[in-house]
Amino acid sequence: MSKPETLDLFVIGGGINGAGIARDAAGRGLKVALCEKDDLAQGTSSRSGKLVHGGLRYLEYYEFRLVREALIEREVLLNAAPHVIWPLRFVLPHSPQDRPAWLVRLGLFLYDHLGGRKKLPGTRTLNLLRDPEGTPILDQYPRGFEYSDCWVDDARLVVLNAVSAAEKGAIVLTRTAAVSARHENGAWTVVTKNTLTGEERTFYAKCLVNCAGPWVTDIINRVAGSNSSRNVRLVKGSHIIVPKFWAGANAYLVQNHDKRVIFINPYEGDKALIGTTDIAYEGRAEDVSADEGEIDYLLKAVNRYFKEKLRRQDVLHSFSGVRPLFDDGKGNPSAVTRDYVFDLDETGGAPLLNVFGGKITTFRELAERGMQRLKNIFPNMGDDWTEKAPLPGGDMPNADYETFADGLRDSYPWMPRALVHHYGRLYGTLTRRIVGSAANIEGLGRHFGGKLYEAEARYLTENEWAQTAEDILYRRTKHYLHMTEAEMATFSAWFASTRPVAA
Repeated sequence: MSKPETLDLFVIGGGINGAGIARDAAGRGLKVALCEKDDLAQGTSSRSGKLVHGGLRYLEYYEFRLVREALIEREVLLNAAPHVIWPLRFVLPHSPQDRPAWLVRLGLFLYDHLGGRKKLPGTRTLNLLRDPEGTPILDQYPRGFEYSDCWVDDARLVVLNAVSAAEKGAIVLTRTAAVSARHENGAWTVVTKNTLTGEERTFYAKCLVNCAGPWVTDIINRVAGSNSSRNVRLVKGSHIIVPKFWAGANAYLVQNHDKRVIFINPYEGDKALIGTTDIAYEGRAEDVSADEGEIDYLLKAVNRYFKEKLRRQDVLHSFSGVRPLFDDGKGNPSAVTRDYVFDLDETGGAPLLNVFGGKITTFRELAERGMQRLKNIFPNMGDDWTEKAPLPGGDMPNADYETFADGLRDSYPWMPRALVHHYGRLYGTLTRRIVGSAANIEGLGRHFGGKLYEAEARYLTENEWAQTAEDILYRRTKHYLHMTEAEMATFSAWFASTRPVAA
C-alpha cells in the first residue's frame, strides 16, 4: 500500500454530482480526490434523457422553485459548454383527451417566464395540418405547441467536469472503489482499491462527500459506518434508439394516457432517442435494463401520434438507468421530487456530506450549494466561481458554437465535414489537441470505422481516463452507434494490445 495522502476533501462517486463537486472544490483551492468504482458516468449519468431542461411536467406538481432554478441553470450551462449543450425545439401535439389546451398554454407561459430566459426562443402555437413540424403527426392532432429546451451529451458533461477538476489539481481515480472510511482524530481515513489492478491507496481527508447516487446509502452504512434518516427511492427510466423517422431538426414531446410525457429526440444525426419510463426499482442498480414491457410502452406512446408506425424490430438499442430520487414519501414515481437534499453529519468531528437526489440540469448549483454548506469547515476556501467559468473546450467567444465551428472547418480543410463536426461537438476548442500536427487524414492514425481514428482513442486514454474500449465507444463517444460489430471487435482488440497509459 502506498504512503497515505493528505486531502481537504474526498469525494465518492464519479457521476455528474461527484464530478461537479470535485471541480468546484478544487477551484476554491482545496486539495481534492475523487474515486469512482467503475468508469466516469457509467451509471445514471450516461443513461439520462440527455436534456438540460427545467422540467415542464414538474409544474403540475407545483415544483415552481425547482423549475425556476433549473431554467436559470439551463442558460448558465448553455454558456459554459456550448459544444456539448445546444438549443432544441420541442413540438408538443395537443391531445384533448389528456391535458386541456388552456393548461398546456399556462404551463408553457410559466416555462417561458419563470427562469429569466435570454438566449432561447419562446413558445409558439402550431397548426399541425399546415406547419411542416406537423407533417409526421396524425391528422387527428391538428393543434400543437413548440417550445425550447437544451440537448446535452450527458457522459461528456461528466468527463469535462472531471477534466476541469484535474486541471485544478484534483486527483481523479476511476475503476477505484472506496472500501472503507473511518473516523480518526477528527478526520477520515479512506482506503481505496483499484478494481483492475488491486492496488490499494490510503487518504487522510478532513471531509468526506458521498455522491454515490443509487449507492448513497450503501456508502453511508457499509463504507462510512454512519447512518442517516434520509433515503433515496430508486426509479428506473428506460430509453430506446430507433432510426429517425421525421425530416426536421426539432424534437417531439407527446402526452400519454397515464399523464406521463415521452420525449422523441433526434440523436446522432440519423437516429431518434425515445424515453423515458418511470418505474419503481428494487433490484441492484448494476443489473438494470429495459424490459419488453417498457419497450412496448414507448412504442405505443409514439405510435399513438405518428403516421409512421414503429415496430419492435425498429429498436436498434435500448438502455436503462436508475435515478436515485430523494424519497419525499410520494407514492407515484413520476411525482417524486427531482430536487436534491444534503445531509451533513459531523458526528465525531469528521464531517460527512451525503447528497440525495438531484438532476443533471442542476448539478452545478448543487455543487456550489454543497460547498457553501462546508464553509465553516473550510473557512479559507475560495468564493463561488463556476457560474461564469466555461468547461474545458467551451471557451468560445460569446459561447457561439456556430462561429467556432466555421473556424474549425477552415482550419482543417482536408478533414471530412462529418469528422470536423464530431470533434467540434465532443471536444470544442480541445479539438486541436487531438488533431495535433496532422496535415491530412492519414495523420490521425489508424481508422477503425465510422469516425473513430487512433488519434482520438489515444487522446481519450491519455487525458480522459478511458481504460477500456467500452469507455471510448459508449461513454466518451457514441461510436458504437456508427460502427459494425466487426469494427468494434477490431478496435477492442487493438485497444487491449496497446493500452496507452491513462490519465
